[in-house]
Amino acid sequence: MGLARRELLLGMLAAAGLPAHAQQAGGKPIRIVVPFAAGGGNDVFARQMAKGLGEVRQSGVIVDNKPGAGGNLGTEQVVRSTPDGSTLLLGHTGTVSINPALYKGLKFDARKDLLPVAMFASSALVLVVPAASKVRTVRDLVNEAKARAGLLDYASSGSGTGGHLTGELFAQRTGTKINHIPYKGTNPALTDLAGGQVQMMFSVIPPALALVKGGRLRAIAVTGVQRLPSLPDVPTVAESGLRELAGFESTLTYGILAPRGTPDAFVKTLSAQMLQVAGEKEFQSRLDVEGAVPLLGGPSDYAALISRESEKWARIVKSSGAVAE
Repeated sequence: MGLARRELLLGMLAAAGLPAHAQQAGGKPIRIVVPFAAGGGNDVFARQMAKGLGEVRQSGVIVDNKPGAGGNLGTEQVVRSTPDGSTLLLGHTGTVSINPALYKGLKFDARKDLLPVAMFASSALVLVVPAASKVRTVRDLVNEAKARAGLLDYASSGSGTGGHLTGELFAQRTGTKINHIPYKGTNPALTDLAGGQVQMMFSVIPPALALVKGGRLRAIAVTGVQRLPSLPDVPTVAESGLRELAGFESTLTYGILAPRGTPDAFVKTLSAQMLQVAGEKEFQSRLDVEGAVPLLGGPSDYAALISRESEKWARIVKSSGAVAE
């Protein structure tokens, strides 16, 4: 760590009222629970954060994958854990903002039972069509959807996923009728899209990017507020020039949360340490590989964003009739 960054970190820790070597209660290693299987973007981000955080804190930080029930299994485990700072959650929009509206009968409330610590990244989706499609722009797609009302199909990796709900948001904003075709995972959905069995998909970036570069798919837009470094020539949906899509945004936000009741002083210190890690070039370069961009914010910033996203996606879930599989 450079001298300037070390001084910045020490200054933030001093402002938090704790020494740089402060440990969590009981001296336990910090465990970051990822509520999904190893290998995906959630896991990659958590491991990169754990690596950097361990170096900053000079103490153990481990990643524990607890997949199941669309992320609810691992999330509930963190909610039920002792709030001493030793157990944290790698959270994202799906688990903390979409699932509460999508799953009925949850025994916890992510917004009430979890305490935001820091957010560090945002990931857009990419709107892709088969390479053989005549559609080259969002405007083309909207015109096609209106001309062939109810005849266009869009794929997703499953009901209630970001890709599904983004498609519903797109249809509502444009006043079009497109049919949702859920698949059991991203790869089979993209395979059928490339083969022309479906006409469009809002996909996570890495697997779609490989097919775009391989000439099997065409990327026509990304769903964030800015273009992505990995797809610099692909405009945002909002750049389509269509009035009904002005300000269109659909992104997944990633951050760290702790069980409600975790000491405020610990949360404040940990937040400063995580933002230090997230500001490093090594961390941000890994985000780029996964199709994400930095989005840094402390507890209050993250809490406000979770609240906005929860309200937004609850409306889409209700209006679309989406249910968890």
